[in-house]
Amino acid sequence: MFGLEKYDALFVVWSFLFQIFLIIHFAVRKWNLYLIMRYGWIFYAFSIAAVVVSFILLLGGKTWSFWLGGFIFFIWANFGFTVEYVMRIEWRDPISWPIFAPYVLLYLATVMFYWWPLALISRPLWYVYAVLFIASTVLNVTSH
Repeated sequence: MFGLEKYDALFVVWSFLFQIFLIIHFAVRKWNLYLIMRYGWIFYAFSIAAVVVSFILLLGGKTWSFWLGGFIFFIWANFGFTVEYVMRIEWRDPISWPIFAPYVLLYLATVMFYWWPLALISRPLWYVYAVLFIASTVLNVTSH
């Protein structure tokens, strides 16, 4: 991929897939909240593949900044799945701070560990990801 080492290419592709899936998820939620509440668990299940990618990066010798995001994603997804689909807790309105705080912290940590390491690979890719992050954030905030 554009002359990148194979593990760097894997990280780039995975990072962008994650952000694109987020954008799709938030756009669908804005359009049809019921659909996301019914099938949103699929996004959380996507974290299983993230762990596989993280193990590949870890075993491939990449530094922690490249593989940590997948493990954080898995933790965030398990937390979100448990709260939303197993326990069925309504925590967004009104905000339940004991759930909101760790949920948002884990979400942001996941996003940052897929975004920031891109600067070590390609500054232009980092900027493109920044644009996608802004788009997903706008969709996320306006879909609630």
